[in-house]
Amino acid sequence: MENNKNKLSSDQINALGYLFEEVSQRQLDDFGNISASSKSDGSLITSCDLWSDRKIVQGLSRIVPGEGVLSEEGDKSIPSSEAYWIVDPLDGTTNFAAGIPYWSISVARFVHGIPETSFLIIPTLRKKFTAIRQKGVYLNNKKIFKDNNLQKSDCVSLCSRSIKILQINPREIFPGKIRLLGVSSLNLTSVAMGQTFGAIESTPKIWDIAAAWLILDELNCKINWLKTNPENLNSGEDLSQVNFPLIAGRTSENLSLLKPWGDLLLKK
Repeated sequence: MENNKNKLSSDQINALGYLFEEVSQRQLDDFGNISASSKSDGSLITSCDLWSDRKIVQGLSRIVPGEGVLSEEGDKSIPSSEAYWIVDPLDGTTNFAAGIPYWSISVARFVHGIPETSFLIIPTLRKKFTAIRQKGVYLNNKKIFKDNNLQKSDCVSLCSRSIKILQINPREIFPGKIRLLGVSSLNLTSVAMGQTFGAIESTPKIWDIAAAWLILDELNCKINWLKTNPENLNSGEDLSQVNFPLIAGRTSENLSLLKPWGDLLLKK
């Protein structure tokens, strides 16, 4: 019998949907009308990132009281609560600030250290992914199936920092047409949706990958954690400087094809 102790109720999921819709609308309203500044690590931030973060964190405290939150713009330590949330309020700030209409809201609920429910919203495309462990993935409330997506993509998503693998191995032909979307969560989701057959991420943080991780799992895609496995993390651990380099593949064969290239990320 399924244990519902740590499951979200339908009322909670509906309330979260309204919350993310409000955040999406604010981001769409601010898009093209806002400037960015640099954080200490060189990445960009806008007032919309900060507003979105506050709105989501406050909403979570109301909808799921007692569950901790790790957020890109807030506390970056793993909460001590059994169930907790990992939030990237605006993944793709560089795109957002540059007027490129491609970014996401990435939110995942973890139970016992692994994602149990995740939400990935692409405001400009009016797309909302919801993944529930052992229940599947829903796009705009309609369940999607991996086998229904039969197109064969020959594209691979790379992040900007993984481009170095082409310089390390210049004599070898890369086994796919390269796409750089500029958003880690959407790079990985493109694999799950069959838009690419694989993705290589060099320095993603836990908030970049949390929501997409469950989407990939539920659609039977494959992940190879190249250095740090996020399933082996501990309460209180500070993840602000921890990267999770990885390869994602649509199939095990795709993963094997990209593995030699992904291994190059670990070379000094």
